[in-house]
Amino acid sequence: MSELVSTRIRNTAGKLGLPHLTETINEYIRRADEGKMGYLDFLDLVLSEELAVRDDRRFRQGLRLSRLPHHKTMDEYDFSFQPDLDPRKVKDLATLSFVEAKANAALLGPPGVGKTHIAVALAVAACRAGYSGTYLRPSVLVVDEVGYQPLERAEANLVFQVISKRYEKGSIILTSNKTFSEWGQVFGDEVLATAILDRLLHHCEVISINGPSYRLKNRLKAIERENDVA
Repeated sequence: MSELVSTRIRNTAGKLGLPHLTETINEYIRRADEGKMGYLDFLDLVLSEELAVRDDRRFRQGLRLSRLPHHKTMDEYDFSFQPDLDPRKVKDLATLSFVEAKANAALLGPPGVGKTHIAVALAVAACRAGYSGTYLRPSVLVVDEVGYQPLERAEANLVFQVISKRYEKGSIILTSNKTFSEWGQVFGDEVLATAILDRLLHHCEVISINGPSYRLKNRLKAIERENDVA
């Protein structure tokens, strides 16, 4: 390909909003020459690569806008440390069929068992699949650790409004160290808690994790190492 043609392709790619193509056209040409590609195969290569780059850019922007505390994935979760947890239930959630159905997911259990890890991993998967993840507008909203602190009446009302407005319009992934029967104490009002649960649980997958704490596990290992050194 002549330098004139490659320059014209770069200029056109820039106008079309394809910056990756402007930088890699020579690499595409090299691969096409080495593979003795036909015209259709070459076009398929370029379009596939550009789509992958655009999807990755969208994914990274979605993660940034989501304001998640970290970006751990499901592959990093140690199911062997929670033998009472059925991995199939979590992996079913990871298919995101509940997001497509605008249903919810609730992860219950004591502190440190990995509820937040799973919730974030589901949100990361949702971002990768093209779903958004902020407050009322997003496809997926993560509400982490309901119950750590009792809520004032105004705060409890805000929670009700968010869940009510999202009901059957967008998915919620929720984690809590309290059983649902204890939510009346958390929200300071049994009637309000019932109204929240009524909307939250109408379409909801509930997973309970009642195993040991990952954080405590790591701390105990550190103490053992310190004792060995001593």
